[in-house]
Amino acid sequence: MSYSDKENINILCAVMLGHGIGHAVVCPGSRNAPIVHNLNECPQVKCYPVTDERSAGFFALGMAEQLNEPVAVCVTSGTALLDLAPAVAEARHRHLPLLVISADRPMAHIGQQMGQTIDQPGALSRFTLMDVNLVEPHDDLTRWHCNRMANEAMLAVRRGGPVHINVPYDEPLFNFTVDVLPQERIIRSIPISADENAVFEALKSLKSAQKPMLVIGQMPQGVVTREMLDKLAPHMAVLVEVLGSDGGGEPFDELLPIIGDNPDFEPDSVIYMGGTLVCKRIKAYLRRLNDVPMVQVSEDGEIHDTFGHLTQLIHCAPQQAMKALSHLFDDKDSNPFARLWNERLNQVKQYFDNLRPGFSQMLAVKLALQSARESGERFVLHAANSQPVRLANLFARQHVRCNRGVNGIEGTTSAAVGCAAVTDDRVLCVTGDLSFFYDQNALWNSNLRGNLRILLLNNGGGGIFTQLPGLEASPARDTMIAAGHTTHAQGCCSQHGVDYRAAYGSEDLYSGITWLVQDGSDHPRLLEVVTDTSHDQAILTSSKLTKVSEISEFSEISETSEKKTPNS
Repeated sequence: MSYSDKENINILCAVMLGHGIGHAVVCPGSRNAPIVHNLNECPQVKCYPVTDERSAGFFALGMAEQLNEPVAVCVTSGTALLDLAPAVAEARHRHLPLLVISADRPMAHIGQQMGQTIDQPGALSRFTLMDVNLVEPHDDLTRWHCNRMANEAMLAVRRGGPVHINVPYDEPLFNFTVDVLPQERIIRSIPISADENAVFEALKSLKSAQKPMLVIGQMPQGVVTREMLDKLAPHMAVLVEVLGSDGGGEPFDELLPIIGDNPDFEPDSVIYMGGTLVCKRIKAYLRRLNDVPMVQVSEDGEIHDTFGHLTQLIHCAPQQAMKALSHLFDDKDSNPFARLWNERLNQVKQYFDNLRPGFSQMLAVKLALQSARESGERFVLHAANSQPVRLANLFARQHVRCNRGVNGIEGTTSAAVGCAAVTDDRVLCVTGDLSFFYDQNALWNSNLRGNLRILLLNNGGGGIFTQLPGLEASPARDTMIAAGHTTHAQGCCSQHGVDYRAAYGSEDLYSGITWLVQDGSDHPRLLEVVTDTSHDQAILTSSKLTKVSEISEFSEISETSEKKTPNS
């Protein structure tokens, strides 16, 4: 046997075989000849030649209906794909698993008067469950992307309906020089009903893991509780941020640089549930663990291959998975791996609880969240993206809401205003200057109530940009990239009936936090903390842990070099 030298074709064929696609209807053409050749070379695939694409689509449908299995239909480039439209529409309305594979030219050739070229990606999207475009990979990232999209397409077609895979590649077309197909990762999907036993059985393989790890991304409030996490903590390393748990999160972003490449901390299996993570380090850390099986719990059944090594998708609610995990480890002793992680995480948390930074954004967030906890009032916490949510990850001990789905700067204050309009709890919104001024029309709102409190961190621009190595070399950083400004919020607050105070030093800050968080009011309140970007960065840098011994020292950062700015 010999296969095409086109890597995207070989990845596709290997993944098709891994998912058990055993029947293919093939139509004539030169552009799709490498795909047809490969399918014909695979002993596991039986090919059926049909010349007319309009007929081929329905021929494949008849097979799929009889076999109750996905059937592929492969066509060349150009209008051949459009000739499948009637069969694809029929497949969609009858929920029949039709896998459409179209060959294509590279995108650069489209619209350039090349033969048999139309805009093929998404050409049938009104009728398909999913459309993917498998461009020719050129590095590990694009190979991973090609593999993931091929896996997603195979899982989608098994849900019952048509899926379109477009495969563009350049000439030469007919080099059949590859001896074997690649060993491709196959992502398995386990659809789970509401049956608790089914979820338990799907997760059962984790019971034999010596070093299991649970990673939890953003969740709605109330889904994952501290009680659930505490029940699992003796048996698994539990990594959760403040966006994912009612009981706050774990500061693993600060622990990972200390761990480095220490194999004692490396898991032998990972289960991931929930939405996005703030911490970039954990993604990079788990992505480099090539041979570690990773399971995703997905409530909507969609693949999110966050760590690049997903091997199994379990389609169920997070609550079901958490309950099954607690039963799974009921009869197990405490796990040394879990104990190692959890002890270190608790030490890091204690370090930041005891930290006393100088006047800075870090101090402002720490004091505000601590004061909210100690006030005796019920608070709903909202945090803007960039620095506010990262600081909340260090100091919050309750669930934090954040527009993290897309991770934009807009809408933080508006979301907090909307929340405050429908709850009697106090709502504390921690936001940066760019996010606040971009969304200042949130205060142009007749629904403002006195339970809304805003902590505005204003250091005159996007302070997060000072933390990006290399960007300091650009003369455009401060003015054009970080959007430096001299704007303050007092006028905006006065215009909209929001009580306002500003803090330019520690004394102002301590009294301002008490005013903001602990006192009652009939009007919304905003405390603007005015700091210096370079000083904020110095405080952040000096607070970072660099070695394990520092965790237990709880060194205080002195309040020297305070920078006060005259009121303006």
